[in-house]
Parts: sequence; C-alpha cells; structure tokens
Amino acid sequence: MPDAPAPSYVISDIHLGHAPSEVERALLGFLRALPGRAGSLVINGDLFEFWFEWKRVVPRSGVRALAALMDLRDAQLPVTMIAGNHDCWGGEVLRDAGVTFVDGPWTGTLGGWRARVEHGDGLRAKEDRGYRALRRVLRNRLAIRAFRSIHPDWATRLAMGSSQTSRTYQPRDEGRGLREVARETLASDRALDLLIYGHSHVAALERMPGGNVYANAGSWLDAPTYLLVTPERIALREWRGSTEGPDLHALDRVAQKPLP
Repeated sequence: MPDAPAPSYVISDIHLGHAPSEVERALLGFLRALPGRAGSLVINGDLFEFWFEWKRVVPRSGVRALAALMDLRDAQLPVTMIAGNHDCWGGEVLRDAGVTFVDGPWTGTLGGWRARVEHGDGLRAKEDRGYRALRRVLRNRLAIRAFRSIHPDWATRLAMGSSQTSRTYQPRDEGRGLREVARETLASDRALDLLIYGHSHVAALERMPGGNVYANAGSWLDAPTYLLVTPERIALREWRGSTEGPDLHALDRVAQKPLP
C-alpha cells in the first residue's frame, strides 16, 4: 500500500449531499489550495453523505468534488480515501478520479509517521455492537448486488432516508469511546507513532502515555478542521481560506530513543 508523503493533510466527515453549500465551497477551496503545498491528502471517511457506483451512474452531489479530486490527480498529488459508514461502496469511479480507495484501516507512513488511519465506525465494544451486525449486511457482496439492481433514484432516496439517524447523531460520550479505543490500540502496538480516527465529529489531538499520538480531524460538516502532518509535528488547524492558517493545537514528534 503506498505511503502518504509529507506534508500530509487529513480531513474527514464532510457529508457532501447533506452538507450546506458553504461547506462544499469551503472544501473545494481547500482542495484547490493543495497543489504545490501538500505532499498527500487522506480523506478519512464520509466525504459523501451517500456514495454508490452503478455501472454508469453515481450520485450527482459528488460531481464537483470528483472534479477537484481529478485536478489533484493531474497535479500528481496522491489521494487516499478510507471508507466511512456513509460511503463504503467506492470503486472504479473513485479510482478513475485518482483516489486510492481503502475499505478498512490503512497502515503505512503518513507524513513521516508510522501511522494507522481508520474511520472509526463500529470500534466501540458495547455501544457499536448492533451497528457491527448491520455493517456486515451492508458490505455483503450479495446485498450490494441486490441494491445495485434498484433504480438509482429510488436507491438514493432509500439510502438518504436511512442515513438520517447516523448523520444527525452526536456522540453522547463526546468522543471518549473512540479515544479509549485509541488508547488501548496504541498501548498494544508501540510501533505506531500515530493513530487517526474520524466518525465521532469530535476533533482531537492528544499524546498518549507511551509517547505516541491519537488524532481526529473532526468534521467539516460542523467546522472545517483538518490535520497537517510533517515529520517533525502534527497540527490541528481550521480552514480559513489558506493552508497556512494558525494551529488550533499542535504536538511535536517525540525523538526516538537510541537503542542500548
């Protein structure tokens, strides 16, 4: 799996198709500002409120974002997209737009850090138990084939209606559940420098007891925050019309201890 060169930008949870037009405009401005500035872009799930690829049809709410991603492809900027719970059915169209689509966690070197990036849906042991059962059905090949047989207009209406609960859901734990999963994961895998989740819509940047870092880019649906990762540091920023905006929070990378 290809690495994500520095400086690497990470965004998540935009929900195009539901997000207001100003959110889409901000995203497009951000994407157009990346060539010449970024080494890579990682989209950590739920770029779209609903995404599905029929043989010749895709949801029209994604057209402008697809065009912007194609411009990044033409600028030779690597783009990786992690499947979210709203857009886990990516395929040929996204690949044609230059996107490396990953259905599951991504592990590699991100901005110079040994990192794992995962959307975060279904990871909490008790709270997400019911969703995990539903997820197995939604991602089943036979279920996907059956859904593809429905006319796109009807299928989109059905999907948008069923997504309303998770779209409007704000985590009662304010992201603490995913933070605890991150703490346990980083404690069990000290080879990781950085673990990034999305999904909770709660931005986070925290150094864990072992010195490694948990981060969440937050949700562009709520506020246009993103992560900027370089070999020396990781920063949480808010898009204000420039990729050089001030840090909301930042952590320097902990120097590696020499071997005895």
